[in-house]
Amino acid sequence: MLNKQKAIQNLDEIIKKVEFARLQVSQHKIVQIVGVSKYNTSDDVANVYKAGQRAFGENKVQELKQKQEELDEYPIAWHFIGTLQKNKINNLIDLNPILMHSLDSLELAEELDKKLKIKNKTMNCLLQINSAFEDTKSGVDPKDAVEIYKIIQEKYTNINLKGVMSIGTHSDNKEDIIESFRLTKKIFDQCAGAEICSMGMSGDFELAILNGSNMIRIGSGLFKI
Repeated sequence: MLNKQKAIQNLDEIIKKVEFARLQVSQHKIVQIVGVSKYNTSDDVANVYKAGQRAFGENKVQELKQKQEELDEYPIAWHFIGTLQKNKINNLIDLNPILMHSLDSLELAEELDKKLKIKNKTMNCLLQINSAFEDTKSGVDPKDAVEIYKIIQEKYTNINLKGVMSIGTHSDNKEDIIESFRLTKKIFDQCAGAEICSMGMSGDFELAILNGSNMIRIGSGLFKI
């Protein structure tokens, strides 16, 4: 189990690295950290919360529901970061995540918007872009991303698009990873009203920040024992 002291140490290490990268880009840049709590217990999440981390993300709807219930005493900002199956849309809407990171197709946007309208609700979302061009990753094709972003903004009015998300290229070549981040940032800059450029995980978040990310998703870095 992750104790509170180790949680504090982990969070401090992450923040120092974030600040070092952030200040190379801009003194005024703000980078949000989302703790990826999948694979970790509610007790572990509670200790990371007590260390100072406030936002956490789950990649399965059922696990998000369970953690919300077990940690309801803490005012956690819950994010949904996993692939959303259509048969789980209503369940996710009922959980009211502060942000859904993985809107990965127009088809999903249409279904999500339809069910949001029925429930008279809205949801903050990020358009997921497959900037790594990898079959194992979800997301829209980069060449279509700006147009799809615009269509969702105009057509699916119960979806509040807040920006874009991508996962860096799975590669040992740093230049390949950087290129995928730069491509996402270029698309982000072309999306009207976009505020969040979510890129970077435990292994590559510093590169992501240096190339335009203002939201990172950290799992093993926060929860290592």
